[in-house]
Amino acid sequence: MQFRNRRGTPVDPVPFFVVVASVFLVTFSFGPMYLLALDLQLPVSLGVCTIVFLGASVLAYYQLVWLTRPEFLAEVPAATRLRRLAYAVVTGIALLGLLSIPLFLQ
Repeated sequence: MQFRNRRGTPVDPVPFFVVVASVFLVTFSFGPMYLLALDLQLPVSLGVCTIVFLGASVLAYYQLVWLTRPEFLAEVPAATRLRRLAYAVVTGIALLGLLSIPLFLQ
């Protein structure tokens, strides 16, 4: 299956699959626990997690496939890539810290 952007140009699907898999793992590993800590029932919390996952998947498809223009992709300097990676690591650690708050409240 070939992913194509809005202009019909083939697009690399790997970034989209990585983002969707990451969102699935985070949503269904932390989401039900977090929502159960907020006194929601398990079926409701799984439904909310599913809706969040589907919404994030649609957003990822729109951003990483539909709007992508491969003709404008170029080599990103190493310093910029390292800075972005450092920001992503700090953001990920902060997000995991926020998501683990219900573990300490029980």
